[in-house]
Amino acid sequence: MKAIVCVKPGAVSGLAVSEIASPAVPDDGVLVRVQASSANPVDLFRTSRMGNLASWKQRGVALGTDFAGTVEAVGKDVTEFHVGDDVFGGRWGAFAELMCVPEKSAIVHKPAGVTSEQAGTVAVAATTALQALRTHGRLEAGQRVLINGASGGVGTFAVQIACALGAEVTAVCSTRNLDMVRSLGARTVIDYTREDFARGDQRYDLIVDIAGSHSMRECRRVMAPRACSTGGPEDGGRSGTSSARGSVRLGAARGSSFCSSPISTRTT
Repeated sequence: MKAIVCVKPGAVSGLAVSEIASPAVPDDGVLVRVQASSANPVDLFRTSRMGNLASWKQRGVALGTDFAGTVEAVGKDVTEFHVGDDVFGGRWGAFAELMCVPEKSAIVHKPAGVTSEQAGTVAVAATTALQALRTHGRLEAGQRVLINGASGGVGTFAVQIACALGAEVTAVCSTRNLDMVRSLGARTVIDYTREDFARGDQRYDLIVDIAGSHSMRECRRVMAPRACSTGGPEDGGRSGTSSARGSVRLGAARGSSFCSSPISTRTT
C-alpha cells in the first residue's frame, strides 16, 4: 500500500510516498481504509533531526495521527465495528491507504452529518482544545475565556467548544482571520498586530495561550482572581498550566499539539 513516510530529516522535504506492507489485522483490530487525515506539528516531529534520531527504529512507518475512513476488515474478537462502517479517530500511521486500530482505542463511528474531511481533523486538535478548556481550565458557563492563537487548528476548535460550554469568548488572531474567528462565535476578537491583550483592562477567568507568545507572568496581569492559564510558556520557557494556586506541567510540549494546524488531505 502507499504511505507517507520520513526518509530523511528536513521538514516536508524529508517526506516521501512509499510502498509499505499493509498492516496485519489482530483479533482485536479494526482495519480502516483512510479517506482523510490532517497534518499536525506533532506528526512532523520525526522529520526534525532530533525526531529522526529518536525514532530510528520506526523508519519506513507511516506518519500521521488523525484519520477518517471506512472499515475494511475486523478481527474475530471485534464486536463494536463492522465492515463498511464509517469511523474516525486518532492512531499513529494515518498517512496511509490502510491502518489498523485496536477496537478499544481512539476510534468511534462517524456521525452521518459529518464529512470525512471534517472528521479527519478532530483527534489531535479538537482533543487538545477540549482538554485545555475543560480538563485543565475547568471552564464553566458564564466565565470569560481568552484564546490566544484562535485561528489555528486548536484555536478554531477552542473557540467553538468554549462557546458551546457557555463561556464569553475573546479570541486573538491576525488581521486576515478576524472575520473567520468571529464567525465561529467569539464575542470579542483582538487583532494582535494592533493590540496586546496582556496590556488591556479586561480580566479573564481562563487564558488558553496556544500561540505561546506571552509568558505566564504577562498573562497573570489580565487574569481574574483564582483564574487559570493553559498552553504557552511558563516563565522558565516551559509549556504548562498556571493558576493562583500554582502551576502544573501539561503533557504536550509547546510546538506540538498546542500549535496544531489541520490540513485535510486524501490518500490516493
